[in-house]
Amino acid sequence: MTTTCRSSFKPAFLMHNQLLSLLDITQMDLSRHQFVFLATCETVVSTFSTPDKVIHLAAGLQFAGVKTVIGTLWNVNDSTAQHLVETFYKSLCGDGTMNSKRAAQALHQVVQLLACDRDMPLD
Repeated sequence: MTTTCRSSFKPAFLMHNQLLSLLDITQMDLSRHQFVFLATCETVVSTFSTPDKVIHLAAGLQFAGVKTVIGTLWNVNDSTAQHLVETFYKSLCGDGTMNSKRAAQALHQVVQLLACDRDMPLD
């Protein structure tokens, strides 16, 4: 799954060569899903010119019922993102089970580790 950057008004996921639009997502019932991690760039960004008229992908997933959604506010180096995601899931599932209620704490721990790692590119 990848996100498209076609327009702030038409955010979508590209899944198996077919677009799943934000409108499609908001019309789904995703309430049985506990957790989504959007590890692509800028998945929680709206535009400054029309902030009241734009909903981002992460908010659309929450609107559709997903309990916990993690997204990104800016572009990030691919290797840094990969390291963040791997370390995040190790922290989240350290005891062998995934509990989405631990997501915020796991993300906080990983971001703190990355911030202290001078060899990790953050741009």
